Amino acid sequence: MKQRKDMQAQIVAKATQDADFRARLRTDPKGAIEQELGVTIPAALSIEVHEETATTAHLVLPPAASLNDSDLQAVAGGQPSDEYLAFKAQRRAEQGLPDPT
Repeated sequence: MKQRKDMQAQIVAKATQDADFRARLRTDPKGAIEQELGVTIPAALSIEVHEETATTAHLVLPPAASLNDSDLQAVAGGQPSDEYLAFKAQRRAEQGLPDPT
């Protein structure tokens, strides 16, 4: 299975070389991508195409991290996570250090 960055590079390369594909990508991104890559894009997934110009650049941010209430409480209270504590214990053991508890 191709990585997202590889698929994106393929789409951008095709859009750079093929004006008709580029136009279709702007008007029907899902259809154009599905046809080019031979994939089916889930109906719940929205795809937006943004074209940069000489005076406009686009910055794409990753999804915001989603923390549940207990995670937020731990962060706000300065409590280390169980994963962090396990990691620290493993590192101490690897280094032959005694357990501080």
